Amino acid sequence: MINPRTSRLAAAISLVSALALTATACGDDGSGITGAEGAEGPGTGKVVFWDENGGVRTAVWKEIIADFEKANPDIDVQYVGIASTEAQSKYDTAIQGGGLPDVGGVGAAMVAGIAAQDALEPLDDRIEASSLKGKLNESMTENVRSAGGRDELYTVPISATNGVLYYRTDLFEKAGLGEPATWDDFYAAAEKLTDRKKNRFGYTIRGGPGSIAQALDAMYGQSGIESFWDESGTRTTVNDPKNVAALEKYAGLYRKATPEADLNNDFTKMVAQFDSGSIAMLNHNLGSYQDHVTSLGNDTFRGIPQPELPDGTRVMVSNPVSGLGLLKSSGNKAAAWKFIEFAASHASNSKFSESAGLIPANEEAAEDPWLDKAETTKLGAEALFSGDTKIVQLPYYLPDWNTLSKADSESGFQKVLLGKTSAQDFLDTLAEDLDEAQAEWKEQQG
Repeated sequence: MINPRTSRLAAAISLVSALALTATACGDDGSGITGAEGAEGPGTGKVVFWDENGGVRTAVWKEIIADFEKANPDIDVQYVGIASTEAQSKYDTAIQGGGLPDVGGVGAAMVAGIAAQDALEPLDDRIEASSLKGKLNESMTENVRSAGGRDELYTVPISATNGVLYYRTDLFEKAGLGEPATWDDFYAAAEKLTDRKKNRFGYTIRGGPGSIAQALDAMYGQSGIESFWDESGTRTTVNDPKNVAALEKYAGLYRKATPEADLNNDFTKMVAQFDSGSIAMLNHNLGSYQDHVTSLGNDTFRGIPQPELPDGTRVMVSNPVSGLGLLKSSGNKAAAWKFIEFAASHASNSKFSESAGLIPANEEAAEDPWLDKAETTKLGAEALFSGDTKIVQLPYYLPDWNTLSKADSESGFQKVLLGKTSAQDFLDTLAEDLDEAQAEWKEQQG
């Protein structure tokens, strides 16, 4: 029988090859085609910029563009907003048919696929010779470098949205509980704050779309394992006995300290339950911080980094870092780089991150006063910038990562919650697929 995962990988590789062979120049919202070397250009004129989270971040990007054009009156930045759900297909279509931008928003989850098609310019030398040298957070830089799957940097990191444990301070105070700073505190609070007769629960577990990333965060956070692969780089640690035990404990919360409906929960339903007061704790990321502030103000909840182990160690899995890439086909790379450097500078990065409620990649921006008013973001930044938090880099570079960590695994995790599959069997199956994907990726790298 043909392995479905192997078939998908072969199809993906064939598609990349086909796209590279059939690329032709066309389109009116970009500058070139994949593989073309482009040119440095005059450093003036038009620069096309694709925002991969258009609509959500359009307003702040237009402010930054206005600031840039004021400082560089001989450069005109053309903004193109793209919905996040359409960004990957938009890039793929342009790589095939032309019309790539000069600068593009490229998150860590997309960078490997675009770089593999020879569409992105390596940026290490440009950063080294720029005002950004030494100013970008090392953890975020490592995240996007690792995501590219090569020893080159293809995007300049802009912001991060780390995992957060939100908790209702009003419910904790009423129950006489302190902050759930450790995993022991977390489990004790989840049990104590559950009253099934009153439809109140200590925690909401993500059983629907997006469940695997949250489960991995809980697993590695409790096990203390600091790498996704063993020392050989060929075998994953997801089914290490410590991770298996951690998943068993975490999944054991389902129906004991969580609603039964959590089996199909996505983050929208989880946020609504938490904000209504029927849930005491919620794991999500900084993306929902502003929603909580809007619904609850700042007096009835807090958002803190993932709990620590008893010895004070904190381990978290990487969240995709957003970044800006320079497209190799650009005919005006000098001007495009000026825009990227400006956007990642202290002032611009601070403006962007404050608007979005995210952790800035620029270390100077991470020290600005606005973070004092956005406690959850500030705590996340402190955890990330301190160097004490251990970040497990997820293999975004694997062609099959999105499928393996979503469609292929979410139904299996639901079976673990229901007690139909053991944590050991689930993780062994996931590990087998990951090891095979890693071996094939390494073979493709030569």
